[in-house]
Formats: sequence, structure tokens, C-alpha cells
Amino acid sequence: MSAGGAPGSAERELDAARGRVREAGGEALLARLEHLDAVRAAPAPRPGPSPRPPDRGATADYDVVVAGGGLSLLLAPLLASAGLRVAVLDRARIGAAHREWNAGTAEVAALSASGIFTGGEIERLVIARYVEGLCRWHGGGTYPVRGVLDHAIDAGGLLAAARARAEALGVTLLDGHALLGHAEGPDAVALAVAEAQPGAAPCALSARLLVDARGAASPYATADLLCPTVGGVLTGLSEGDGARRIRPDVGEILATTEDVEEGRQHLWEAFPGRPGETTVYLFYYARSGDVGPGALLSLYARFFRLLSRYKEGDARLVRPTFGFIPGWSRLSAAPRAPGRRVRLVGDAAARHSPLTFCGFGANVRELAATAADLARAVREPGARHTSATARDAPVHSGTGALAALMAKPPGGARAGEMNALLDTAFAVLHAMGNDAYAALLRDEMQPADFVRFLRETAARRPEVYREVVSALPLRAIGRWGAGLARELYRAR
Repeated sequence: MSAGGAPGSAERELDAARGRVREAGGEALLARLEHLDAVRAAPAPRPGPSPRPPDRGATADYDVVVAGGGLSLLLAPLLASAGLRVAVLDRARIGAAHREWNAGTAEVAALSASGIFTGGEIERLVIARYVEGLCRWHGGGTYPVRGVLDHAIDAGGLLAAARARAEALGVTLLDGHALLGHAEGPDAVALAVAEAQPGAAPCALSARLLVDARGAASPYATADLLCPTVGGVLTGLSEGDGARRIRPDVGEILATTEDVEEGRQHLWEAFPGRPGETTVYLFYYARSGDVGPGALLSLYARFFRLLSRYKEGDARLVRPTFGFIPGWSRLSAAPRAPGRRVRLVGDAAARHSPLTFCGFGANVRELAATAADLARAVREPGARHTSATARDAPVHSGTGALAALMAKPPGGARAGEMNALLDTAFAVLHAMGNDAYAALLRDEMQPADFVRFLRETAARRPEVYREVVSALPLRAIGRWGAGLARELYRAR
């Protein structure tokens, strides 16, 4: 909020933002926003009450219970097709879209290869394609890239189709149910589940495997970074050429319109969808412990106040989308499941890029491998799992330090340094050629290329070392260097 506003102006701005979200999304969506914001009141969410562990030899109600009915709903039909008894629960409606997604060719191909959808269904889920994407920095340049996030996906249609497929395969769907706690026995895990309303009495379920897909709301989502994100589908934005207009055939991957404000470097993203519609997000990087209650609503207030600084037009929000995206810098311990019969997937596991936060792409590309690993974990709970939830792209060993730097940007007289660094880095990426530039954004850049990227960025901006060192503790710097060295050795 602006520092010199009249008394009560911040509260009025928050009330106005709440009203606009309610008007566009309804009471249920506003309630979800307020629930997510309230979760941040506890710095470290704790597991709820635990039921009695199942005895040895106990028969489980299900082979797999998936807690969380967002993108990880895609796992349910794959697991059911493997002959497993599957249930999915969510405190809201399973398969409700709370984000919009853009994707690249690899993700679209993975959806097609999964077997969940027909080719015709996949084609209908792609609602726009772009000739290129752009990254643009305040006070700096614009850097186009091809082959990255160049498809807009109908998120609501994708999840609705996944839900229908799951139902057709016999998956049990428990809408409006929250997981309160669990207790692991020798052969099964007991779950305390209750309807997501005050005072609801818990009931008991059991499974051979619990899949925690609750994202940032999971008590085990201990990643050290967090990306609060708000926005949604807008109409009324002006179309045409120029930085403040929308081109239907161009996606904007990352953009800034100001330097560090309120201690944060805010970033915008925009990707056109159906004719006349554009999904626009505003977000920032933060350390998990620095994001308190009310962060999403406050960010929405900023979104509505400053949207015209980003894009022209008579904007109208028609579908709000928001969330907290956990990110792991690789400079601290990874989120870890609490037992051998629990697996973390999606945002709860935070295995996607800490720099681009492309969780949709990472999850979809590894969808089949994750489902296969979960099916194997049902049959061999003691075996060491090596699925997508455990694999890591080599480039993540390097990008985490840059993400940590974004989460603690310099302020005051140095408030412009973050944009200057971003502009230098993306100028180097662009100069390295589209293949290298696109590979970094797709999490596919090889360690040798990443080291070259760091070296050339430092040659253009020698103070980058000072900036990284000032933002990271000594132990984190050591982890960063060790991770880069390890990946370079593996790539020999």
C-alpha cells in the first residue's frame, strides 16, 4: 500500500480487492483465498490429530488416497488404470481450477502420451498458440524467445476432463473433505478425514499409500522459497503493438514495471487465451518465513491498483486465479515425506524450477514416471523411490542461488539493481542463442552452459558476485558451489 495514504485507505483498498474477487469468482472462491491467506498465520503448519495406526495385516480401504484435487488429479486415472483402488479428497471441489496454465510442446506431448485424453481432447484443451514469448525488464531491454510456454491450456477443461476420466475408472471423489492427520502402520496408513466445515466430526479411512498433493497447505511443504501469485483471466485489455498492449500471438513470460518496492521485486506475466481474454499474473519471490497472513489479498490490492501501469485498457476480471507456489532453492534441505507410506508430489514436493516456478510443466512432463513410481511404492513401500518427485534437473543446482537473490532484493538507493541484474542476465541468454535461452526456461540447460551463462553475466556485471554473497549465508554459498561442481562432474 502507498505509504502516504489517508487513514484507513489501506483497509479500504483491501476491502475493494476482496469485493472484486467475490464479484468475479463468488463466495466459495473468496473463501478459498481467505483460507490460503489464513494458513500463513502459522509460520510452520503442523499435522493435525493422528488416528490410531493400523495393525499389521490390516486391510486398507484404498490402495492410494490422493490428498489435494488440483493438478495432481491427473495421477488418479493413471493409477486406476494400473488396477489400483484410488480415492481423491479436497477441502473444496475436486478438479476446480485455481490457476491458469501455459505450457510448451513437451508438456502438450506428455499430456497426449499419458493416455488420459484423446488426441482430439488435447487439441481442444489448447486454446492459444504463440509465435514467441517475451521477457522485459524495467529500464532495460526486451528479449524474445521461441519454443517456451507457447501454448495456453484450458485449465478448467483439463481438470474437468481428468475428473470425468477418474470417475469413469471408479476413482472415489470426496469433495469438501480435508485431511486432518494420518498414522502409519506396518501395512497401511490410517487417515483422519473430515468435511471442510467448522466442527465437522472426523471419519477414518485407510490406504496403502498416501499421496500428499496439498501444495503450500501441506504441513510437509517445507521449501525455503514461496511465490505468492494473484491475477486471473481478464477482458478489455488493449490489443496491438507496444509494451503496454497485448498481442494475441505473443506471451509475456516475465516483465517488470518498476524497481524494488515494499521490499519486493514484483513481476508480471501475461498469456492470451480465447479471443479477447488474457490471463495476467502478478507475483514476487520471497523466503517462506517472510510471507505472513493476508499476503494474497494484499497482492490483489496491488494488482488492481497498478495493472494499468502494466497494460492499457478497460480491464475486467472474469475469473480470479491465485495461490502460493512453494519453491526449493537447493541451498537447504528438501521437503521430505514423514514416512515410507507417504509421498509428496506437485507443489508440496517443490521439485520444479526455483527460478521459473514452472510447476505445471515439471509435473506434466513427469506425469507417467510419477504415476509409475507411486504404483511401485504401493507394492514395495520400503523401496527407495526414484521418481520425478526425487529426480532433479541439473540446472536447478545453479538457479536456486539466483532465486534466493530474488527473494531478498536490495532496497533503498540500490532498489534498481535487481532490474539491472535481470536485464544483464537475459541479455546474455539472448546472446547465447535461442536454444540456450529456451533450455534455461524449460529447466533443460546443461551445467556447462549454465556456468558459461554465469561467467558471461559476471563479465558484463562484475558486481553480481557481491550481490549473491550479500544475499546468501556462507553455508548456502558453499552448497551452491558444491552443487554446480557435482553436476559439472556428472556431465563429463
